[in-house]
Amino acid sequence: MPAINLTQNLRDEYQGLFDQCQIKPEKLAEVENIISRITNDQSRYRNVETKLGIPWFFIAAIHNMESSLNFTRHLHNGDPLSSRTTHVPAGRPVSGNPPFTWEQSAEDSLKLQKLDRWNDWRLAGVLYKIEEYNGWGYRGRHPEVLSPYLWSGSGHYIKGKYIADGRWSDTAVSNQIGAGVILRRMSEKGMINFVDATIPKKPILYYSSKETEYGQELQIFLNKFPGIYLLTDGKPGQKTSDAFKIISGNYLYGDPRI
Repeated sequence: MPAINLTQNLRDEYQGLFDQCQIKPEKLAEVENIISRITNDQSRYRNVETKLGIPWFFIAAIHNMESSLNFTRHLHNGDPLSSRTTHVPAGRPVSGNPPFTWEQSAEDSLKLQKLDRWNDWRLAGVLYKIEEYNGWGYRGRHPEVLSPYLWSGSGHYIKGKYIADGRWSDTAVSNQIGAGVILRRMSEKGMINFVDATIPKKPILYYSSKETEYGQELQIFLNKFPGIYLLTDGKPGQKTSDAFKIISGNYLYGDPRI
């Protein structure tokens, strides 16, 4: 179906729904459990944020919707990482060989959706991209039902859902907690703030096992200090991060030891 544009009217709709979102009391314990699990693995989401410039909480919300925060499943659709995806989108990732790491899958999925090129991570932009990730079927074919992918578990959603690709049920009820509901509770807890949100930018000096744009320049610079001897291969991994800590007192952004 045709793409939905993020118009001002749609922005206002998202803002109003988020502001008025009330989590159902019987769902609150489940919401808190999901957020606790997200918090425990926040560093993994932040590592992907560092590489792609996509907010960690957006990645976490998608991960919960697609695979219930299971790190042995593809971010695309919850298929096992032991092979390429078999459900839509099938055959992902195209490059590399299984089994894939969760990070490889996540990067492929987010790039496939061109989210690494999206630069509006204010509230409306986040909710828009989450709904788009799932598809516009609710908005396009069943506008009487707010997407449970966003609002299940809140007063915004009662019933009606797709029970399979292209198969609709008026009476089926989503048992998942919607991504918008999770983000609303995270906002209530002060974990995230959409007011005057800035766009996360990949820092120039970041940890990577692969060659980066400024990796070689950083290594050449660090080699100027006494006692530091780095291979200038442009890959700012552990040794480069160790040298950076000696000089600055901090590891490179994204170092798993942080």
